[in-house]
Amino acid sequence: MLHSDFRRFLDALDRLNPAQIVDAQSKIRDLRQKTEAISEIEARTNQDHKCPFCGDERRQKWGRTRTKVQRYRCTGCQKTYSGRTGSAIGRLHRPDLFMVALRDMLGTATPQSVRKLGRRLGLNKNTVWRWRMLVFSKIGTSSAARFSGIVEADETFQRESRKGSREWAPHFANPKTVAPPPRPRWEGFTTQGLKVMRGLLKWQLPILTVADRGGARLFRRLPNRKGVTLERAMKPLAPSAFRRRQRLQERRSGGRD
Repeated sequence: MLHSDFRRFLDALDRLNPAQIVDAQSKIRDLRQKTEAISEIEARTNQDHKCPFCGDERRQKWGRTRTKVQRYRCTGCQKTYSGRTGSAIGRLHRPDLFMVALRDMLGTATPQSVRKLGRRLGLNKNTVWRWRMLVFSKIGTSSAARFSGIVEADETFQRESRKGSREWAPHFANPKTVAPPPRPRWEGFTTQGLKVMRGLLKWQLPILTVADRGGARLFRRLPNRKGVTLERAMKPLAPSAFRRRQRLQERRSGGRD
């Protein structure tokens, strides 16, 4: 946009009525979400200049994609790519809404349900569901990052999905001969029912979250909640801390002898 066009746009804002101002604020908020998502994607491309196809670092700008992300053309293989090429969100049409769904899923203590988040973002519930399954698949296969300095670790839980499960169907078909499964039905997990019981954690998936002050982060699905499992998962991430603890335990045991 030219400077003169931008000045006319600002002057036109003074003539808006209250309803139009609300509509303009909503539009600017949506544009800001798209801009933030595009900035994060392009930051990934600026950090790694190599072509995802041939590894050549020579490139030139080659317009933008449909989602307004900067496209590059490799000087070596002549193929075009962007910061989304080869990534998990490479074929998503709305990366800005995906970032909102990701923050709701991992950045809040109580994520919204698929239907509520879909209504909030104006998306089909199945789209939000696929995005969450995509995040879970990457959490389960995420590689170990390099952590340094002060490392913080915590454990969070995500309720296991039983969508489409038929484990209760045989019991309802013949309740006299087929015993009910040990797992309660999910419709019983309400704030007044099983959710407040300690046994609920048995049916939730433990997820290890690790971060340091430098920005390195890791999300990893744990097979169970045992202390040995947690220690095995943390030992490769912070080996120096475990070596210090082992030396301290050896000195304490030697003093008792």
